[in-house]
Amino acid sequence: MQRLTRQILAATFFKLLLNIGRRFVYPFAPALSRGLDVPLTAITSIIAVSQISSLAGLFSGPLADRMGYRLMMQMGLGLLAVGMLICGLVPVYWAVFFGLVLASFGKILYDPAIQAYIGQAVPYQKRGRVIGILEISWAGSTLAGIPLLGMVIEYMGLENGFLLLALLGFISLAALSRIFPSDRRDKEARRPGELLRSLSQLVRIRPAAGMLAFGFWISLANDNLFVVYGAWFENDFNVSLISLGLSTIAIGSAELAGEFLTTAFADRIGLKRAIVCGLVLAVIAYLLLPLMGTGLVLAMVGIFLVFCTFEFTMVTSFSLSTELLPHSRATMMAGFYAASGLGRMVGVLTGGFVWKSGGIAAVAWLSAALTVLGLLSLLWGLRGWSVNGTSENRAGDGL
Repeated sequence: MQRLTRQILAATFFKLLLNIGRRFVYPFAPALSRGLDVPLTAITSIIAVSQISSLAGLFSGPLADRMGYRLMMQMGLGLLAVGMLICGLVPVYWAVFFGLVLASFGKILYDPAIQAYIGQAVPYQKRGRVIGILEISWAGSTLAGIPLLGMVIEYMGLENGFLLLALLGFISLAALSRIFPSDRRDKEARRPGELLRSLSQLVRIRPAAGMLAFGFWISLANDNLFVVYGAWFENDFNVSLISLGLSTIAIGSAELAGEFLTTAFADRIGLKRAIVCGLVLAVIAYLLLPLMGTGLVLAMVGIFLVFCTFEFTMVTSFSLSTELLPHSRATMMAGFYAASGLGRMVGVLTGGFVWKSGGIAAVAWLSAALTVLGLLSLLWGLRGWSVNGTSENRAGDGL
């Protein structure tokens, strides 16, 4: 048990580094454009390519199931370290472009592998708690990791910020090799035909297909709002950049609250029931948002509720997804991440158009409707499904 606890804590820190490497470009885009002497659009192009590259992660899951979870986690941290090293040693635009995209591929490889490892090592009745702890790294990157990296960049320069992430990546790579046991698979299972058969499960098996559709719809709904909430604040409340920065902290805090709620309650009430409850609360939060637009503080409370309920739902769904294809856990998780990433990409496109057409009310109503589609997809996919034919609420000992 102590060994598993050590692995979970280490995996959370490794995931924190990967999340920082993926997310820090967003707030530091202006600093990157100045440091590299390129227009801001050149930096946003890096973000766009990184988002699109997440679809390639669809193939990382079958590879992890057949080559071993530890190996894919090692490759993920290795790509982060090498990518950041390139950025630090060659601080010119195209080198930084290549390095950051390479680092984003590291997260694509690492995430499905560590989720699958937890699915294999942790009993289902305790999995919500463990996945919730692991996903604290997502909010932690916004609330702690990125601000600390910002201080390094401010006082030591952009290149040293990259080199620090590279150093931590290499140290983490060495630590991972000692903390996690080898789990290499047999060579026969690595054949291309086997990989394609694994991917086909995602659409052939109803629970998996339903969960992928669920991830697509709720991610579309969330980014449909996320991409325009800043414009809403500026347009309706005439806020400053400082206030917008505070709203980012509110979102990070909401994500953290959602992750803690998953850790505390998801296993107790059952993962399926928890996801349904989260979706219903998210729909209510979206519908209330236009009514809470009478003042900035109330609007921030509304944004907090939206992101808290969304994060609780999403993190809990990670836990359940690890059990839908027990023999292809990483394949399932990679498919879920790819479907969610596709939903986010579509949401970014729809949000601006809907905002211009009908304001925050139209955006919120559409997000609520899309979340209902996510709920229907979940109910269709999981109709009649249970864990090995037994109740998911069976009691288990705490970690």
